[in-house]
Amino acid sequence: MTEIKKIKENVWEILKEGNMLVPGRIFASDKLMENIKNDKTLEQVKNVSCLSGIKSHSFAMPDSHQGYGFSIGGVAAFDLNKGIISPGGVGYDINCGVRVLTSNIKIDDFLKKRTEILERLYINIPSGVGKGAKIRIDKKELREICENGVDWCIENGYATEEDKERTEEYGHMKGADFNSVSDRATKRGMPQLGSLGAGNHFLEVQKVEEIFDEKIAESFGVDKDNILIMLHCGSRGFGHQIASDYIQSMEEKYGFENLPDRELICAPFKSELGQNYYKAMCCAVNYAFCNRQMITHWIRETFKEFFPDSELRMIYDVAHNIAKIEEHKINNKTEEVCIHRKGATRSFGPGRKEIPDVYRKIGQPVLIPGSMGTFSYILVGTSKAEEISFGSTAHGAGRVMSRHGALREFKGEEIKKQLEKQDIKIKAGGWKSIAEEAPGVYKDINEVVKVSHELGIGNLVVKLKPLAVMKG
Repeated sequence: MTEIKKIKENVWEILKEGNMLVPGRIFASDKLMENIKNDKTLEQVKNVSCLSGIKSHSFAMPDSHQGYGFSIGGVAAFDLNKGIISPGGVGYDINCGVRVLTSNIKIDDFLKKRTEILERLYINIPSGVGKGAKIRIDKKELREICENGVDWCIENGYATEEDKERTEEYGHMKGADFNSVSDRATKRGMPQLGSLGAGNHFLEVQKVEEIFDEKIAESFGVDKDNILIMLHCGSRGFGHQIASDYIQSMEEKYGFENLPDRELICAPFKSELGQNYYKAMCCAVNYAFCNRQMITHWIRETFKEFFPDSELRMIYDVAHNIAKIEEHKINNKTEEVCIHRKGATRSFGPGRKEIPDVYRKIGQPVLIPGSMGTFSYILVGTSKAEEISFGSTAHGAGRVMSRHGALREFKGEEIKKQLEKQDIKIKAGGWKSIAEEAPGVYKDINEVVKVSHELGIGNLVVKLKPLAVMKG
């Protein structure tokens, strides 16, 4: 058993021992910690602390649960010269992320057409395991998408300059090099651009349930009388294959005998293999930004069919599974480090150069989706997060049950009935996908964001309630 000590409210520490280079730190309430203790999250936090070049702490956010190598909700920073880069610290679904759109569509007007709109969205946006997209791109176009990101979408009529401005990294990771992507990843990526996928990916139409900060909500463009749309998806099979390719390459070159867990396979960040993975990962990040952007384009087209004067504007787009080079103050000294955020959201406060001008004085929008049938939240990033969590907070509710466990516990038909009692319409690929994502499979999202707010690593702005849900 990993020994853990509560050092203050919502903060727990795994003391440095053995091969640990830094302590572990977990942000969680007593209630959430009971969930966290039920899997290997604490062991994974401890294992990450043993990796070369790690700085400050191995962190776990309030929604943390067991993952591959790193826990989901894991955050760690590594020295650029002495540190590593690990596919298990990014995740298989590279740049799985969330965006939220505001609208000028009244809630009552939407509800009158809700069923028809949901059906139309399901037709217009491909979703499900292995499903391809509406368009076909060739290898040359895939290279442009991977290396140019959302700029490709703008050039091809799928995005506006405002969309780009309101996307993390401005929709373009500059380190991308398509030459680092395998033929197999290329073949998987070409047919899937502009598709939702399955699992926990979704599209939701939502309404404002509660506003905690009127001024910031207004700055984000939130109007309590109008619907919002939340989209959650990533890099599909393209990112998954890149992760698989480099896990194999790193195992072959470096082995895992000196690691506490073979799933933490890694390469020195400055090594040729480490740099090649980073370049390929950046390609998948840009692919995912474009994937969400093209789906956004088709969402806009769909709503135009029902509301010709509709305007759907981006609040923001955030990445959850990513490694990137950022400046952080460590021991009163500003350093460039390689931050791994796996199932964690960047939560930068006012003044950071990475935040677009429109939000720079107030902080970055932080988007935290709930599970199907529960609330989602918009928060705002803080300077406190930069001080205590490398500018990071939770990314969602966090699972407490496996997909197999969910299928044993829940029936899709019953979950749909429960959602309808809450006045939530759902359209999904089948009963199995509904059961796997039942609200009971996840932690309490309200508790997760409460911890974030109380710690000041992401402050509450708006609570959102689903009206219509589309899943693969």
